[in-house]
Amino acid sequence: MVLGERDRRLGEALYSSRSQIALRMVSIGDDSPGEGLWRQRLATAVAFRDGLHIDATAYRVVHGEADRLPSLVIDRYGDYLVIQTLSQGVDRRMTELTQALVEILSPKGILARNDPKVRGLEGLEQTVTVVYGEIPDIVQVREGEVHYRADLRHGQKTGLFLDQRENRVAASHYARGRLLDCFSYNGAFALSLAKYCSEVVAIDASADAVTRITQNATLNGVTNVTARDANVFDELRHFEKSGERFQTIVLDPPAFAKNKAAVDNALAGYKDINLRALRILEPGGVLVTCSCSYNVDEPMFLQVLADAAADARAHVTVLEKRMQGRDHPVLLTVPETYYLKCVILRKH
Repeated sequence: MVLGERDRRLGEALYSSRSQIALRMVSIGDDSPGEGLWRQRLATAVAFRDGLHIDATAYRVVHGEADRLPSLVIDRYGDYLVIQTLSQGVDRRMTELTQALVEILSPKGILARNDPKVRGLEGLEQTVTVVYGEIPDIVQVREGEVHYRADLRHGQKTGLFLDQRENRVAASHYARGRLLDCFSYNGAFALSLAKYCSEVVAIDASADAVTRITQNATLNGVTNVTARDANVFDELRHFEKSGERFQTIVLDPPAFAKNKAAVDNALAGYKDINLRALRILEPGGVLVTCSCSYNVDEPMFLQVLADAAADARAHVTVLEKRMQGRDHPVLLTVPETYYLKCVILRKH
């Protein structure tokens, strides 16, 4: 129980003895969580996702504070679930959470993907453990018409990046001509937009990612995608110097600013890739550009894009400003839950 001034009850919270976030509120005021709190809120989160009618077999089931389940992340990959308990308080409830998920969703297996570095701030070990059933080495999932192979034990995040699904749908409304997909990872943007484009070049600095892109292209029968193992910054400079041009470009980099100290360098990085992308984008072409750095907020990101456009001497209009998918909801009073910015621009 959390007490404020004059011993007024503020609510109940999860307590951490190690983190700078000592308290994570679970209830407010006189509302008492009760025995069935966690199961009830899990069921509510699942029902909300069911109501979204998501055209995919992989999506987020629980998004932490936004589902009133602080520091808890649960993603669904077909018949399998991946859970992350990112604070001391919720980690102690792993058994209770597992039992509730089995009752509500009847999965074939649940993987505790508790390897994020943030657990170290809570004094928790980084582990990957099967807590229920069995987890295969590779799980095949579908997003719209596109199928992917997901490695739940070793892949980024919990296996795949699930928060861009709706932005890929939005991008498909504008994609055409030659497409350049930068920081492609498993080729999600590349494969989703391939049928609208004459040619797709997908770039990632990881050789393993390039292999996954190629495998996923084969899985989907897509033949116009070429994957390259290269540094995106270097490749954008090369395209600019060589005169190569594209009608559609996607920039979906990893988080450049994982803390406040990294913001200045992150802004410089975002400006560099957007400036060069605008220079190699054909007039009338579309740039889909993203930032998943919470520490770079929307106004900062939009200013970077404006500065990049000015330096590129490009006249640019905003077609859409977007965010993470609806299965990753934003809690209005917790700005940290709004992290993904996606802006679709047209070059005149």
